Amino acid sequence: MKVMRLAAQMKCLYTNARSMGNEQEELEAILLLESYDLIAITETWWDESHDQNGALDGYRLFRRDRRGRRGGGVALYIKKTLQSEELFLKNNHEQVESLWVRIRERGNKGNLGAGVYYRLPDQEELTDEAFFLHLQEA
Repeated sequence: MKVMRLAAQMKCLYTNARSMGNEQEELEAILLLESYDLIAITETWWDESHDQNGALDGYRLFRRDRRGRRGGGVALYIKKTLQSEELFLKNNHEQVESLWVRIRERGNKGNLGAGVYYRLPDQEELTDEAFFLHLQEA
């Protein structure tokens, strides 16, 4: 019951950035107009050279960059006023571009799982099956 109340009160934003390098300023402008608790982004196109560029005031950044090839990547920004931690799944599959976090209600009365997932347009069925394992575990 408590988790549902937490989820019902959260304000969320989702965007497919197709390179956060181009979208970072626009995202910051949107946040000046509207306050979101959770921001989910696909296709960040980040790599290790973007370590500090993704920071947003008042948010904790969770990210999973695509490895071994250009593009892709997912990120979650969670408001720092929410207690959050990344979920590390046992059924980790490198081809699945997903990221999962646990958000705790104040007083640890409940948890909410939140995630972001990017599915490639030409993704193979084996990768779809691996994602479903991620979803079940999360």
